[in-house]
Amino acid sequence: MNPNPAEKTENPEKLPKIEVRGLRKRYEGAAIDVLQGIDLRIEAGEFVTFVGASGCGKSTLLRCIGGLEHHDSGELKVDGRAVDGPGPERGMVFQHYSLYPWLSVRENIRFCRQLRVHTGERTSAEVEAASGRADALLRLMGLGAVAEAWPAQLSGGMQQRVAIARALMSRPGVLLMDEPFGALDAQTREVMHELIAHVHRLERTTVVFVTHDVEEAIYLGSRVVLMAPRPGRIDTVFEVPLPARRQPEMKHAPEFLALKRRILERIRATTGMDTDHELLERLSASAAP
Repeated sequence: MNPNPAEKTENPEKLPKIEVRGLRKRYEGAAIDVLQGIDLRIEAGEFVTFVGASGCGKSTLLRCIGGLEHHDSGELKVDGRAVDGPGPERGMVFQHYSLYPWLSVRENIRFCRQLRVHTGERTSAEVEAASGRADALLRLMGLGAVAEAWPAQLSGGMQQRVAIARALMSRPGVLLMDEPFGALDAQTREVMHELIAHVHRLERTTVVFVTHDVEEAIYLGSRVVLMAPRPGRIDTVFEVPLPARRQPEMKHAPEFLALKRRILERIRATTGMDTDHELLERLSASAAP
């Protein structure tokens, strides 16, 4: 029984997976806040994408959620607990794969488990028991045939698959992805879209995905969060009016194209590009004979 009826015990099942309230961050010596007044709630199992112009703080916010950077004020919680550093419940995937070149594909995926043995956090038996997880991820990512290959022998897309598998090895509740497909060619990126959507359905992981590609953001996300610069802040959150299971042909649907146009127009408005276009038009008109 709660001794103080005025105090309500919060039901853990009702807590958001990620909760951000009034978050602010300023780099030392910066004239303005990098992030200011960030308020966001992400539910368990959501796939939320972030877009916005360069310098609007997308990656900084992601790194704060991952515990790689500290915020100056406000609240940032995952599963109701304040974020004060990295944790196994949050996996991260970056644009640059950062694989260990002296380890095979399989060893790269299992690296976090092996590291815990050497630091005394896990027994060898527990790590061996996780080998089934590594094998399952190899199959899921289509890497079974190259399990013993070195990273240098893989294409960019395959290296990114290894990085995703490694991030999923500890069964994180949250997968944070910072422009993971930005360096890939268009065809490989299409394949990776289908792969990460498939992984999301199977693993039921909450995904926070940063990208500069508006089409990618709409296709993958259930919501698209548009951030604006100077200072970095959330400008608009767009609901994606598409079914949970996406097909490539949906990119040509009227509702998809309409949403893409709205987001691009808003990005231009938040960065002052509309004003620049008007100025160029006036300059062109004045230069005409």
